[in-house]
Amino acid sequence: MIGSVDQAVAAHDAWALSGAMWLTGRRDGEPLHVSHALPDYVTGWARDVARLSAELGTYVDFDGLALLGERAAIAGYRRNGSTSCGGATRLLSAADGWCAVTLSRDDDIAAIPAWLESGEPHGDLWRFVETAVRCWSVDDLRERATWLGLPFAALGETEWAPGDELIIESPLRDGGGGGVDSSRQTTALSDVTVVDLSSMWAGPLCANILGLAGARIVKVESTSRPDGARNGPQAFFDLLHDGHECVAYDFTSPTGRAALRELLQTATVVIEGSRPRALRQLGIEPSQIATAGALRVWLSITAHGRNGVNAERVGFGDDAAVAGGLVAWEGDAPCFVADAVADPATGLLAAASVLEVLQTGGCTLLDVALARTAAALASGPTMDRCDVAVALPRARTLT
Repeated sequence: MIGSVDQAVAAHDAWALSGAMWLTGRRDGEPLHVSHALPDYVTGWARDVARLSAELGTYVDFDGLALLGERAAIAGYRRNGSTSCGGATRLLSAADGWCAVTLSRDDDIAAIPAWLESGEPHGDLWRFVETAVRCWSVDDLRERATWLGLPFAALGETEWAPGDELIIESPLRDGGGGGVDSSRQTTALSDVTVVDLSSMWAGPLCANILGLAGARIVKVESTSRPDGARNGPQAFFDLLHDGHECVAYDFTSPTGRAALRELLQTATVVIEGSRPRALRQLGIEPSQIATAGALRVWLSITAHGRNGVNAERVGFGDDAAVAGGLVAWEGDAPCFVADAVADPATGLLAAASVLEVLQTGGCTLLDVALARTAAALASGPTMDRCDVAVALPRARTLT
């Protein structure tokens, strides 16, 4: 964490220069500060990527904090207070606390009557939801949202403190019983194949960073349910997937599932962002892939983790950030931090973690949760100054 006055000033200034501060706060207000921990951790993870990628053969260097504003820079988003930059998530006041809900999919909107025990929404959708939510406790809202697969979070529900596990690591293979004995093996990035089953932002950003470091990236989509990011800015999708191979399989057919398993058995790294039961329903288990193939890292990115009731929850970058308590405050009301901040921060953390496993050896499942990442970024005191002008968000350019 921040250890001196000089470091604290550097964190203030880095936050202001990143473009993410410009995206934080109310539309008609000043950009807001956040926890010291956010710039400290994010810049640290970017340094880890640079160091580890160099040790594995390719030096990759970039401004980690600037990644938080890339999508907004391309899409033209701006700060919007209690409405997310992208517009699909709102911070709402329930009967006993603040919460966030994302209504980005048709199924989310269709679930509202069952979630709130209301009739069909009428008039302004968000005004209808805001009024109804006031009558419910956050615990009841979360429980019902979990049943319905609705992206929902109570503010600060995910707790984390320095010293707690940020990434939960589980060995997938001990070197015996088939597969490749990777217990003492370091893998050059030029020899790494990454199969990316993830979508949206966190997983694809991780794959993007590994690709820049020299790995071969194969993006896999379902023929019936392609990556939802394809519905967003094309330039942002192209930036994250530049130079990647793309394949699509029909996961409902035996042929498609067999082709997927065959591809996974060639992977050094698998990235996925599904609830554990989703791949299980396709007959795919990380331990089986590890035993049969060349796997070194299985990266599982979820909203709230792979275990317990949280394994059944869905979430996106904005609502998961709220779960971790990563908000900025204007008076007594919370505002969203940057644009879906838990997504790019988790993608960067995940990339550093994958590189570390490739550098040290082993065959490991990495359980990375958006909400847990957000809780780490929210774990320090709030900054209260900066000595530089607040910069606009910016995006990398395709090479």
